[in-house]
Amino acid sequence: MSLPYLAEFGWSAHVLAVDPRYVEGFRDTVLLQTVPDDIPVTHVPALPAGVTRLFGLGSLGLRAYAPLSFAGDRLLRTRRFDLVYFSTTVFPSMGLGPVWKRRWGVPFVLDMQDPWVNDYYDRAGVKPPGGRLKYAFAQWLARRAEPAAMRGASRIISVSPGYPVSLRQRYPDLDADKFVVLPFGGSERDAEFVCTHSVQHTVFEPADGLVHWTYLGRGGADMGLALRGLFLALRTVRATDARINRLRLHFVGTSYASPGRAQPSVAPLARELGVDDLVSEQTGRIPYLEGLALLRSSDAVLLIGSDDASYSASKVYPCLLSARPLLAITHRDSLVGEVIRSCSNGAVAEFATGESAEVLAMRVEPELRRLLDLPRGTSARFDRAAFSPYTAREMTRRQCEVFDAALCSAQLSGRMMPSKRIDPLRRVRPQMAEG
Repeated sequence: MSLPYLAEFGWSAHVLAVDPRYVEGFRDTVLLQTVPDDIPVTHVPALPAGVTRLFGLGSLGLRAYAPLSFAGDRLLRTRRFDLVYFSTTVFPSMGLGPVWKRRWGVPFVLDMQDPWVNDYYDRAGVKPPGGRLKYAFAQWLARRAEPAAMRGASRIISVSPGYPVSLRQRYPDLDADKFVVLPFGGSERDAEFVCTHSVQHTVFEPADGLVHWTYLGRGGADMGLALRGLFLALRTVRATDARINRLRLHFVGTSYASPGRAQPSVAPLARELGVDDLVSEQTGRIPYLEGLALLRSSDAVLLIGSDDASYSASKVYPCLLSARPLLAITHRDSLVGEVIRSCSNGAVAEFATGESAEVLAMRVEPELRRLLDLPRGTSARFDRAAFSPYTAREMTRRQCEVFDAALCSAQLSGRMMPSKRIDPLRRVRPQMAEG
């Protein structure tokens, strides 16, 4: 989302990414239309997953590590770059930062969108994605690669204030000034693109006479409390309000797993709590722009939060930009509630760590009744002025300030090679990107 705004703040980018043909799971080809035409992109292959899975390895980061390394070396050898920016959740690729810094004298910045070393599943006692054995192996690798990457980075951007806290606990020698909390931004350009290009979705028929509420995003065991609170409240409202029988709740894109391996995480809970006739789950992801169109055509939008307080859902911004009535069920220490209250009249039902689903349901119930009372087609209040600090343009401006600071630090430390001197008129960064 930052690519359209970089030039405005004195930066240009060259994207280094894995060829989408080698990425398992969902591919959003329409989204490529929003990448500016003047942004060069270098695609690299990866080892075929069908081959590596014979040896128990499917990780994109491992399959593409060598091709990314070779292509990055070639770019850094033949062109002038001032900074490498890793913006990806394919964490093994971040291990290239210290390598390229040592080899080519170029500083690097990490963008931590999720924890690399993560003990959440052990603490929560739930099964991690891919199973415990594969996850344990991934974490074993992470604990060996993360220290050099964190200590070598000029700056570390984090979407959540909780990540710097845990990282500094692991690495007390890291200076607090190295960390910058910078959530994802909301792209008004993308919302406008959906309207001007008449992007459509196929999840439901808006004119079928039913009332449609939509949640768009991943599911998982860490969202179990919020989902239970919602479904318990739904069951209570149903006992006294027949209108709810016309309601349909759509949960779309709940799994990152490739087709054939995705497991539903929402429908089983709905079935257990007796509201499965009102709930549908589509585990497969849909294109990003189609998702924005889905939110805009829904009668209301749901946002389900994690029981991990450090989880900061970037999907709150598309929800707000949809201008549809919104109900968020989220941890009280998450940033989500603060953003919603400052920019809209969306409802927020918050929960605390260790709270029961029954207690949460009592907070959710009145919000469900308020949503049912709204006439169909009601638009939510959306304060664009209050939303301005969360826009993609503003986040890019702050992102570029981080890049400037990283260059200054590298220059002052004397670690930049002479050919990488800062040129205020032309600064280039290669950006790592998944898929």
